[in-house]
Amino acid sequence: MQGSANNDVGVLIAPDRLISETRGEFRAAALQQLDELHKDRSAGVLVIDLSQTVDIDASGLGMLVFIQKRAKEHGLSTVLRHAPERVRNLLKLTLLEFLFEFRD
Repeated sequence: MQGSANNDVGVLIAPDRLISETRGEFRAAALQQLDELHKDRSAGVLVIDLSQTVDIDASGLGMLVFIQKRAKEHGLSTVLRHAPERVRNLLKLTLLEFLFEFRD
């Protein structure tokens, strides 16, 4: 399901197009996931699965940074799983790559 958590604790599935039109739904799903992780004191990582994401724009990139900052406020690290090359390149170009861990 696009923009929502799957059955794995701490995993948020990003939409196929992380753009201005999808950011509201994704933001709501991310905040809900962060609240759940905050309640589960054993969780230390928020994983954002980008395996289905084929398009991202500046607002999508901004949403990833927003989520990372909120996760950090909750004492969580943020991992981008299966991040497409386009996402990695945008994070490198904007010097924001250091905010995230990457896993394949």
